[in-house]
Amino acid sequence: MSTPTLPPLLQHFFTDRLLGQLDASPHTVASYRDTFRLLLLYAAQQLKRAPSKLLMEDLDVNFLLKFLDHLERDRGNTPRTRNTRLSALHSFFQFVALNEPTLALNCQRILAMPAKRCEHRPVEFLTQEEMAALISAPDPSTWIGRRDRAMLLVALQTGLRNGEIRSLRNQDLELGTGAHVRCLGKGRKTRCTPLRPDVVAILKEWAEQQCGAPDDPLFPSLSGNRLSADAFQRLVARHVANAALVCPSLKTKHVTPHTLRHAAAMTLLRRGVDLAVIALWLGHESTESTQVYLHADMELKERALAYATPSGQVPGRFRPPDPLLAFLESL
Repeated sequence: MSTPTLPPLLQHFFTDRLLGQLDASPHTVASYRDTFRLLLLYAAQQLKRAPSKLLMEDLDVNFLLKFLDHLERDRGNTPRTRNTRLSALHSFFQFVALNEPTLALNCQRILAMPAKRCEHRPVEFLTQEEMAALISAPDPSTWIGRRDRAMLLVALQTGLRNGEIRSLRNQDLELGTGAHVRCLGKGRKTRCTPLRPDVVAILKEWAEQQCGAPDDPLFPSLSGNRLSADAFQRLVARHVANAALVCPSLKTKHVTPHTLRHAAAMTLLRRGVDLAVIALWLGHESTESTQVYLHADMELKERALAYATPSGQVPGRFRPPDPLLAFLESL
């Protein structure tokens, strides 16, 4: 019996499983696609074999562990991103186990690979001064500068995700009464986010220059296509570097498109907007995902501390009443 090759199984996984049976969202398909694109390029480099010639036995536990380590070590991915890639691998090998019983043992071992523990740090966001410097960084005298300024403004005001803002089309923008932008978010949920008058003015100017079809990207690349995720990240990094010349505090921050989303949430929180409203604004499933912003703002904690009153009690040192307890306390 010949060893099954990777290409037909991977193709069936995307066409039959993800698109046919699960009807997965475009965001899910894109995430899984990126995972296997990275894996195939890594395998081709390590095994000196074209991706179309790879066998399923090439992808064992040890090889996949090396691939995940490569993502962290060489590509600088966080443990959270590593876990996202591992989730895509688990989904694929669950499909393989059902369709190729001869590979069940290898699939079992791969499915037993645990996710990596993540350190939960406070979210990083931008202050009002940093946001103003970033918006002023693009050159409005050029087409790219006007596009970037409008894109950064929308990102900072709406808090749209990287994929959501890049997927915006001309028809998703409503600039009349009740101006808003409409996007398809996680879980295939459509949400509308209102726009401030200053953002509406910039977008009106941008829309008049575009004059594209309703289905065309609102923020296209030079070729007229949708911007890639990497292109948007490079765009943000370029303007952050220029803005840091005016606002030095930006030099100490690692700013990504998701940082702009955090900045939008923190702006709402500091203005007294209820946490439940912020969760709806960002498209969170529940307020649990939004509570991280409460921990991020030191000013909010300091204001809460100002309401506390001294207890008047002198702190004492705990002394265990029993030698066994004393031993445990000394550990």
